[in-house]
Amino acid sequence: MANSVDLTSKEWCDLIFEGKNKDFGAYVMRQTSAKRHNVAFMWIILGFIACIALYFGVSKYLDMKAEEAREALLKQQQETIVNQMSEEESEEEEVEDIKQEEQQEPEEVQEAQQQVTELAIVPDEKVTQPPQLTTETQKNEADISAQNVEGQLGGLVSDIKPQEAPKPVAVVEQKVQVEAPKVEENKVFTSVEQMPQFPGGDAALLKYIGSHLQYPPMAQEQGIQGKCILQFVVTKTGSVGEVKVVRSLSPDCDNEAKRVVKGLPKFTPGKQNGQPVNVWYTLPVTFKLQN
Repeated sequence: MANSVDLTSKEWCDLIFEGKNKDFGAYVMRQTSAKRHNVAFMWIILGFIACIALYFGVSKYLDMKAEEAREALLKQQQETIVNQMSEEESEEEEVEDIKQEEQQEPEEVQEAQQQVTELAIVPDEKVTQPPQLTTETQKNEADISAQNVEGQLGGLVSDIKPQEAPKPVAVVEQKVQVEAPKVEENKVFTSVEQMPQFPGGDAALLKYIGSHLQYPPMAQEQGIQGKCILQFVVTKTGSVGEVKVVRSLSPDCDNEAKRVVKGLPKFTPGKQNGQPVNVWYTLPVTFKLQN
């Protein structure tokens, strides 16, 4: 029977407070307890619904922001790839122009040397003038002319033997050997007849650079990649001299490339007029991040 009693009903409340002071606050609280419970339960349900709605709203907002970030990153990567391709094309054109200039200068030097070596100088004392005709010879020639005229007029000319022409005098020419111009000891050439050569060729040089090059941590964290172009002096002994940066990528990458170049093994030195000389050598160094 106790299970059928509604503890929140007015009858039950009056039964409990029968014969007691109903003006006391407990009676009022007992009467309104059911209403308070219902209101509290409704607020709990509304709060739960609000939390669920807030959760799904925040999740959707975060997903939208993540998608925008991915699209921005993809767009940046595409722009980076396009810029790298354009930079590589421009760098290849610069290297080709430098090589063409280096190849043109030796041809001009060779032509100048050929022109110098083909000169033949004849001293003044070796040159002789042809002998002058003497007065007697001139007289004989005049007589012959007169006799020819007489033969034409009257046919009274007797057999005349013409005078022999003077023998030509040989002119002796003496070629003077012109020595090749001496090369200045400390001069550094941009191009020579025989350019410096790394042991094993260009492929061995690139392999050496790739095996000794260390990617700078700061440049790796910042995503810096590309090429820096160096120029260094290959001395007449084949060692590496002064090193300078023609096109910079970043300070860390430039310093790392210079470090590797300064440690290169000896080259076969360049030659000009058969003599070993100091020559500028151009080398592009590539930094590329591994995906």
